[in-house]
Formats: sequence, structure tokens, C-alpha cells
Amino acid sequence: MDLSGARSRIEESDLHGGPVDPLDVELVRRFPRAPSQGLAMSLESRRLQLYIGLVIVDAILLLGTFALATFLYPPTDLDHESMLVAYLLLPLYQTMAFYGGTYSRDGLTNWRSSGWRAIKALVISALLLNLFAFFAKSNADMSRVVFVSAICATAMLVTFLRFGVSRFIRAHWGPSATNRLLIQAGGPEVRIPNLYRINAEEHGLDPDIENPAALDRLSKYLRNMDMVIVSCGAEQRLAWAEVLKGSGIHGEVISDFAHELGAMAIVRHDDADVTALVVSAGQLGIRARLSKRLFDIVMSGLALVILAPVLLLCALLIKLEDRGSVFFRQRRMGRGNQFFDIYKFRSMREEQQDADGIRSASRDDDRITRIGSFMRRTSLDELPQLINVLKGDMSIVGPRPHALGSRAGHKMFWQVDRKYWQRHCLRPGITGLAQVRGYRGATDTERDLVDRLQSDLEYIRQWSLLGDVKIILSTLRVLVHDRAF
Repeated sequence: MDLSGARSRIEESDLHGGPVDPLDVELVRRFPRAPSQGLAMSLESRRLQLYIGLVIVDAILLLGTFALATFLYPPTDLDHESMLVAYLLLPLYQTMAFYGGTYSRDGLTNWRSSGWRAIKALVISALLLNLFAFFAKSNADMSRVVFVSAICATAMLVTFLRFGVSRFIRAHWGPSATNRLLIQAGGPEVRIPNLYRINAEEHGLDPDIENPAALDRLSKYLRNMDMVIVSCGAEQRLAWAEVLKGSGIHGEVISDFAHELGAMAIVRHDDADVTALVVSAGQLGIRARLSKRLFDIVMSGLALVILAPVLLLCALLIKLEDRGSVFFRQRRMGRGNQFFDIYKFRSMREEQQDADGIRSASRDDDRITRIGSFMRRTSLDELPQLINVLKGDMSIVGPRPHALGSRAGHKMFWQVDRKYWQRHCLRPGITGLAQVRGYRGATDTERDLVDRLQSDLEYIRQWSLLGDVKIILSTLRVLVHDRAF
């Protein structure tokens, strides 16, 4: 495909009155001219201007708040020292802000993230300045009222500034501070919002590294772009990858195979000269695991002490009803797909217990005892799992462990969705996000499992200690529920 050659031949024929090749006419008719200035204006220089503007305005706000606080606070002998503190604080703050990503591309549109980074940089720099002043024995030279009030006012103003910048960008540039281009080149249809999209065939784009004219045409479409995503067939991925590598732009080639694997990243092992797809990121980081485990130990220990009278009463009532065992143990799948024995108060007749969980409990189930029915409705039968938490088999919050024989409709749980096993990367929990959303009880249909699985995977992706606390508080509202049989 030689579009530039076809146009040149047509123009030469018009000039000299010679014959025109119909194929050249068809090529020129089919494909539009490449945009000489690119599909969009360049945002790179505009982003740089905003970064510089933020740096300057941040400095003005910090110095201005110190000056205003010094003016408003009753005059003292320390007034001349307050502005010196501001001048010392400014380079510290802006150094922390630069290294903390305050002046970053995503910070231009995400004002909450940018504002939080700015406040964090301000607090750290203030602490460092006080530390230096302490060792220099000059803390007494600072006006604490001026210092604290100026820091608080600066924090509010820099956050408000970032809110205004993000609103400006959304109003004039759209929801992103970058130009992104999606090229549909015969691959799967992709629906990514807020980007430019073109069809390679309709615009005559061909990643032919043997054809400089084709590469020049493509370069005009890539001009001013910050990111280019190409969706093409498997046979063209190498060609598009070679072209994008030479574009000087962040380029991505969509791979349905990598999507099927659930690839999260790509890693190159130079010592073996091989490239691998990252399909698992492992568990939570060590600090997250330690904080979650410490939280579990403290919470389960306190709960066992506080609820000891309730536990003893339940055990006594179970024993009095039929003289059978107090606890029911059942093998379930835990973290890392390892078996463990879960503890529950026995709620079924001893001779009719279902160790494999093949038959889900139902309303008016003839296997359930009277006290067992009450404990199920009030979730009291789950309390012995606090022992599992102390042992390390379970967590207070996490995906609920399922009985090995559980079915959704007529299928085993793992036969419904191949992502089922991903929920076992964390310790199972006594309660979880699925439970507080009402997804509990019998799984009569496949949808019952899918709803739970989606909630479990969402919990794993977005885990935080504060999130665990919120789930525990929400659990208190659903201890008694109509799905417990």
C-alpha cells in the first residue's frame, strides 16, 4: 500500500494531463490524509507548565500563610524568626513533595491523592525542621502558634489548589491529563473509555518496517500521544511491537492469551534470556500480613474472654438437648489451598452430621436440633471459629471457607468459575465482604456462588485494615438473618 506514491502520481497526472491509474484513485479515495499536526494537541508542555505553576503557587501559599499568621498573632520578639522558619521549611517541603510524587501526572486529575501527598510532604518537612531545631537548641526561637496555624492553613490551601487544578483539567482536557490512542487492527474489540480510537484499516495504517512511507504515515497519527494501545491479531503483534518500540511513546499490544492467563505484569530474566508473564503477586506485603495477624490475635483473644459466658451456655444447652458432642469439626480448604479443620457448635443431630457438606442445610431441615436452629439463625454456631483464628487457620475477616462437597446448583464450586481458587490466597474468615452484602446461606443456583466469589475477589484486591474494621461493624447488623437454616 503506497498512499503517498498514489497521491504523487495523481498530482503529476493532473499537472501534465497524463492518464490516471484507477487503483491510485481508489487508494486515495478510501483512505483519509494523515493528520499532519497529529490527532490531538500536545499535553506534555501544558503538563509541565502546570507542574511549574503548582511549585510556584505552593511556595507562595506556604510563605503567605506564615506571613499572615505572623501579622495576625500578637507581636512578640519572635516575629522576625517566623519568616526564617518559613524560608527553611520551603525547600524541605518541595524536596519531599517532588520525591513523594506530589507533582505527578496522575496528581493533576486525582486531587485527593495529590492533596494527601502534599499534606504528607508538609508534615514530614515540619517534623524534620523541628528535629533540626531541637538539636540546634533553637526551638525556643519559634512561635508555636504561628508555626502550627501556618502549617494547617497551608495544608488546606494546597489541597484546595489541587481540587481547582483537577476541575480545570476535566473542564478543558477531559477526565485525563494524557493523550491516549487505541488502534483497532484486527484484534478483539476493546472498550476503554476516554481515549482516541481509530481503525487501522480505515486509515491505511500498516506496521510494515520494510516500508518507510507506511511508518511515516503511522507516525503522524502517533504524534502528541502519551500512550498507544494496539489490538491486533496474533500474527501482527511482533510487527506492531517493533513499530511502537521505535516511536518513543509508551506502547501496549493487547494479548488475549495474557488476559486468559490473568497476567499482571511481564518480567525479563536476563540471566536466562527469557521473558515471563506474572500471573500471581503473592500474598499481602509483610507489614500488611503482620498488622492483619496481630489484629486477628488481639480481636479473637478479647472476643473469647468477653464471650466466654455465651460459649459456655451454648455448650451446656447442646449437651442437655441430646447428650451428644458439643463441637462439630469439618475439613475445609484454607490459605494456599491447604486443608484445615474448622470448629463450630454442633447444630445437627449427631448421627446425621454431614462431614463433607454435600447437602446444604435448608429451611425446616429435619437434621437440625432445636438449639441448633436458634444458633444458626443468630450465628452463634460460628463462635468456636475464634479458636481457628488463634491457631492461625483463619482470620476474623476474609473469604468464608467452604465445605469440600458444596455445590452451586448441580456443580461443584470450582466448576462454576475458574477464578474460584484465587480466593484462597488469604486466610479464610469468620465473616467477609460477601456475608455483609447478604450473600450467605444455601447456594441453590450458580449465581449464588458467583455473587460471593466476586465479593471475595474484590476484598482481596482492596484489602486494608480499616476495611476489616468496617466489615466487622457491618457484620453486627447481619448476625440474625433469614438465610440461616
